Amino acid sequence: MDILFLRDFRLELIIGIYEWERKVPQPVRLDLEIGLPDSKAGGTDDVADTIDYGAVAMRVKDYLHNAPQPITLVESVAEHVAAIVRDEFGAPWVKVSVTKFAIVPGIKELGITIERGARL
Repeated sequence: MDILFLRDFRLELIIGIYEWERKVPQPVRLDLEIGLPDSKAGGTDDVADTIDYGAVAMRVKDYLHNAPQPITLVESVAEHVAAIVRDEFGAPWVKVSVTKFAIVPGIKELGITIERGARL
């Protein structure tokens, strides 16, 4: 299986469980690895034969900025992103990491990494 990746995808989100975190947007980093079954794009040079990373980035950004309900946890961000990539773009497997910065004293970064689906 080929893996398409988006690294260091930065967004400003209202996220967090503490009231002070929810007052202003804070930087969040997303890292995605997307499984591509039967990828032919290397041979055809046609974006129709792969998952369009630009479309993925736009859809994820749009969803996270306009979610129907407030998202407070990095775990929830990761689950929503994984569902979008699998359900809307047809990826059989996805790995999503979500990172927040300098929220807890003495910790530079914190976050979560999830994998959903099966690696073929």
